[in-house]
Amino acid sequence: MSEYDENWMTTYTGKKFHYLNPQPDEIDIKDIAHHLSLICRFTGASRVFYSVAEHSVRVARLLPKELQLAGLLHDAAEAYINDISRPVKYSHKLEATEKGIILAIDRKFGVETDIALVKEMDSRMLATEARDLLLNTDGWAKLPEPLSETVIPWTSALAESRFLSIFDSLRRQLRS
Repeated sequence: MSEYDENWMTTYTGKKFHYLNPQPDEIDIKDIAHHLSLICRFTGASRVFYSVAEHSVRVARLLPKELQLAGLLHDAAEAYINDISRPVKYSHKLEATEKGIILAIDRKFGVETDIALVKEMDSRMLATEARDLLLNTDGWAKLPEPLSETVIPWTSALAESRFLSIFDSLRRQLRS
């Protein structure tokens, strides 16, 4: 029997992660931060490397404190299934697999990430990133107005560090 028979992968920290039946004890924030810091947004179609971890940190910073953890973790499933472009995800029914992973992550960290304001800020960040990092967005779905700030990408190590730092800070605040 191989790992392909049970649909699992080995994570950065050495855990087994089962795609089709993910369990909260298989999820580790260190895996999420590390994996996302090495995954390029837009499935690599950007002019320069820009990580999903950095995107997540930027989305979190746009939200009120009580929603920042949800914003930070809104794309955490991509640590396990990669950044799949929306047209592919929806046309190939990969959305159901992603939703199962999202539910396990939400249970693990006691957070609800499917929140309208998180989605709204995710879209604003998407519009900003597209403006600053892509060569052509003609024919895309209508995006909201981009933010005034310019996205200047961080290194993957800095994105991972900032992701973990914000996560730790938010978790401490929630415990107090």
